Amino acid sequence: MFWTLPTIMTWTRIVAIPLIVGVFYLPVSESMRNLVATVLFIVFAATDWLDGFLARRLNQTSAFGAFLDPVADKFLVCASLLVLVHLNRADVFVALIIIGREIAISALREWMAQIGAGKSVAVHMIGKVKTVVQMVAIPFLLFNGLLFGAIDTGAWGQWLIWISAVLTVWSMIYYLQKAIPEIRARAK
Repeated sequence: MFWTLPTIMTWTRIVAIPLIVGVFYLPVSESMRNLVATVLFIVFAATDWLDGFLARRLNQTSAFGAFLDPVADKFLVCASLLVLVHLNRADVFVALIIIGREIAISALREWMAQIGAGKSVAVHMIGKVKTVVQMVAIPFLLFNGLLFGAIDTGAWGQWLIWISAVLTVWSMIYYLQKAIPEIRARAK
């Protein structure tokens, strides 16, 4: 199941990272770099939904795919956040909250799986909402201009990325609360 269509689509999110970063080094106008990076992010972020759909539809789900999918998502989001911090479009504090949470919850999930309590920290709706808000905020911040001549994506992106940071903390607290009883039970 290493080279199925869904897994290849997941790999594209990882391959997209140098493309999105590299766009900002092209000798073209800032608005063109912003547009290309935004389109790339949206296209590759859409593979997150599509690869899961195809894996289920084509009966090509696998343990490797289940492992790689969230890793690819986290790489894409974290790399994009670092680009946005570099461009002064996202606050370092927001990036630290989001990236720190991703590291902490990934480690927590790994540990909980090792002790046989992985289901207690399974993905919850708050984590999904957090991801959706991030996936809207990031392209808004990458575009950083007027959309349809009326929507200030930079301003909307700022609001959404901060909302995402709040949801990030909220989801982390949720997962920690779910894990604490299991941790206490095994600490005795």
